Amino acid sequence: MARDAGKEWMPAVRNSGAFVKHVVPAAVKPLHSLWHEFLGFIFLLIAAAVAFKMWRGAATTSPGMMMLAGFLAFVSVGYGISSILKARSISRR
Repeated sequence: MARDAGKEWMPAVRNSGAFVKHVVPAAVKPLHSLWHEFLGFIFLLIAAAVAFKMWRGAATTSPGMMMLAGFLAFVSVGYGISSILKARSISRR
């Protein structure tokens, strides 16, 4: 009786494998794109916060600290833009 029950489920198991094979890639692609958009947004927010702090404290901040903050803002903007562009290229594929 147990063997008969196993044979009864075999077509369902094969079909579920085909379902996963076709549906998972279609679901992962938008999530991958959304992840890159989210990271790009976060890094652009970080860059904006650093630039705002640089602008507000320009008179009292040392030149070395301004250079460090400027470098952080530059890297954050670069990573944010590249991440958003990568999300666009992922969604176009």
